[in-house]
Amino acid sequence: MKEATGELNMTVITVVAIAAIAAFFYLFIWPSMQKSMVLTSACNASNAGTDINYKDTVDNETVSCGNGVCNYKNTTKSCKATGQ
Repeated sequence: MKEATGELNMTVITVVAIAAIAAFFYLFIWPSMQKSMVLTSACNASNAGTDINYKDTVDNETVSCGNGVCNYKNTTKSCKATGQ
């Protein structure tokens, strides 16, 4: 019986550890990855940040691009024209 209890405890610890890692990824790492992907898409869609507004389809936030720079949720990215 003690052996079965020990295996159950290890299973619970493993499940909790996996949930903690998943929560850390979802709360801290994923938002920055998503911002980076959106800004890259905006730079590509705006022809290296020329004066247009790009509409993000993930969360309907507007990404403003102009003068070679795109802004999205207090994050900026410099856009370079193709071939530079």
